Amino acid sequence: MEVIVRRPDGLLAARIDAAGVDAWTARLPEPAARRLATLVSRLRSPPRSFAGLDLTEPRVMGIINTTPDSFSDAGKALDPDDAMAQGEAMRDAGAAILDVGGESTRPGAEPVDWRVETRRVLPVITHLAGTGGLVSVDSRKADVMRAAIAAGAAIVNDVSALTHDPRSMDVVAGAGVPVILMHALGDPRTMQDAPSYDHVSLDIHDYLEQRIAACVEAGIARRNIAIDPGIGFGKTQAHNMTLLGHLALFHALGCPILLGASRKRFIGRITGEERPARRLGGSIAAALAGVAAGVQLLRVHDVADTVQAVRIWSGMAEPVST
Repeated sequence: MEVIVRRPDGLLAARIDAAGVDAWTARLPEPAARRLATLVSRLRSPPRSFAGLDLTEPRVMGIINTTPDSFSDAGKALDPDDAMAQGEAMRDAGAAILDVGGESTRPGAEPVDWRVETRRVLPVITHLAGTGGLVSVDSRKADVMRAAIAAGAAIVNDVSALTHDPRSMDVVAGAGVPVILMHALGDPRTMQDAPSYDHVSLDIHDYLEQRIAACVEAGIARRNIAIDPGIGFGKTQAHNMTLLGHLALFHALGCPILLGASRKRFIGRITGEERPARRLGGSIAAALAGVAAGVQLLRVHDVADTVQAVRIWSGMAEPVST
């Protein structure tokens, strides 16, 4: 186990045998000892469910973009019938959650009026929820969230961690639905303009910890909160790779972790593949890195291939009888 402490003169890191961490903690002064004990307790008791899903094995969330300008599949599911068919196919392929969004949040994207966004997502959510799907609405706007929940959405997935719209916290708390809080550095229009951090992993950990606390204070049950470090949202290539290597850090928040790395630009920069739809191999590699770090939820475009990869990966960890 690695313990990292912020100090005025920089970071202090220490590696501790996990079996001896309690004795090591007992020698620390308060409140450091209490703080470390809380973090270790969360590491030892990871959440085992979210939105009614058993998290003892990784779960896949399928992406359904009802937008004309998403970075990966612009316009592919803009027609409601196409989006419904896509969602049904993802569910049949093993997606545990169907994530429906009507506003692109790719770098440089312009905001969409909430009425337009609602018109895009509502028919799809109504159909998929009505046919037994566990649906999340990918939105930053309280009005869209409220309409989507009324139509059957069981989860809110907000890239702004309920900060974009000051009413969104009350909507989620009032509805009692689970929420996914993602970190993004600024607005989609400007988030890739020279993003900077003191320590990207610790900064995002601390931000998400603050957002969790704000949600709990507002009446959202901690068991209804999942977190997403926000790969690609206000991060450089180096930031993204560092976060992928430090995913285990976020277990100390005590909430399920969602990883959304599918088809993203960092994969293209490493592989030289400019077409997002041709980044399947890199997307699966990132997903399995997440599984190895204990990530519980994987948000992906290619559901069938990811489900297959995760099943094989999980099967390799099980005892084999000969």
